[in-house]
Amino acid sequence: MIARALCFVAALSAAASAQAELWGYVDAQGVAHLAGKPLTGQYSLVMAGKQDSKTPVPGRVSGKTDGSQGLLTWLEIAPEVKAVQPFLREAARVHGVDMELLKAIIAVESGYKRDAVSPRGAIGLMQITSVAGGRYAEKMLGSQTLEQGLLDPRTNVMTGARMLADLMQRFGRIDAALAAWNAGEGAVRRAGGRMPPILETQAHVHLVLELYWALLQKRLPAQAQHLKIHSSQP
Repeated sequence: MIARALCFVAALSAAASAQAELWGYVDAQGVAHLAGKPLTGQYSLVMAGKQDSKTPVPGRVSGKTDGSQGLLTWLEIAPEVKAVQPFLREAARVHGVDMELLKAIIAVESGYKRDAVSPRGAIGLMQITSVAGGRYAEKMLGSQTLEQGLLDPRTNVMTGARMLADLMQRFGRIDAALAAWNAGEGAVRRAGGRMPPILETQAHVHLVLELYWALLQKRLPAQAQHLKIHSSQP
């Protein structure tokens, strides 16, 4: 998974070229809020896309691209995030999807609200639709109804990871898989297996990718301490 993450730097650079930004803040109740732009004065820049050098970001030091660490810190210490860590590790191991990618998806999709239900009927941490749930969660439900299963954190995360792994294998690109997650597989196929020209979907995917990259940046240096560089000489 590390090799896949490192190879993905090029795709993240492409996302950044679209000038995607990730703004967020943690409220008094410890709930994280994410948006593609500052909706109120409480939001601060977490990850910045490429900026016009003549247009400085408010509250930022010129030339810097990394913003507030508040959201990333929240993802490390929030009880609701810690509660699903075992399921994230299990899903990453079983389905071969980076744990950081799963964390980013949940942050953007539901803000780690396990009982979240969208106006479109998407359920739980990873906001799984009934169609996707019926396709990927069937073997995990047991005597539960589909809705009960998807409201269970472990079932939801395992289902979402299985679905994401399938989409990544199907389309061969993480951004396309995330686009299919958001807009449907048909939209990605009509776009030739790439990001469809849907602004809402593009914004959603860029938010996930920006947060995914921020989480990877925190993980990879720590892992690098355990790496050894060997000489190519015999």
